[in-house]
Amino acid sequence: MNKKIMTLCCIYNNTHILLGMKKRGFGAGRWNGFGGKVHDGETIEQATKRELEEEACIKVDKIDKRGVLLFEFESNPEKLEMHIFSSNTFEGEPTETEEMKPQWFLRDKILYDSMWPDDPYWIPLMLEGKNFEGKFLFDSDGNIIIKHELKRVDK
Repeated sequence: MNKKIMTLCCIYNNTHILLGMKKRGFGAGRWNGFGGKVHDGETIEQATKRELEEEACIKVDKIDKRGVLLFEFESNPEKLEMHIFSSNTFEGEPTETEEMKPQWFLRDKILYDSMWPDDPYWIPLMLEGKNFEGKFLFDSDGNIIIKHELKRVDK
């Protein structure tokens, strides 16, 4: 199976979640958590922390693994294996970079219409501190979910 290992981390507290507007590349024009590709020689956790620093200028020490999601697109044989993390502590001030524009949102006012279509399925679980795993099959453009399965997982 041809797959790419990716990371995604969401920063949140009791009232807000920090999301970034993707300014270029894959997912441009959508609000999302922070993350990206795992480089050779680094762990998934190291990649998650590096991406947060590169995309939002913040450092995290402790991250919690929340789940793994497998994304497939109709027209692309390459699958994306997304490792999802969360954290409620960080150092620094979220700052706009060439790739992302961070912004705080009230947890009950998340702009799901401007995000990936899978986000409303798993973000509420993450915000509840739950763990999960799942698969999503998208159309070629990534705008429509054709098929999905998502389940909670106990650690």
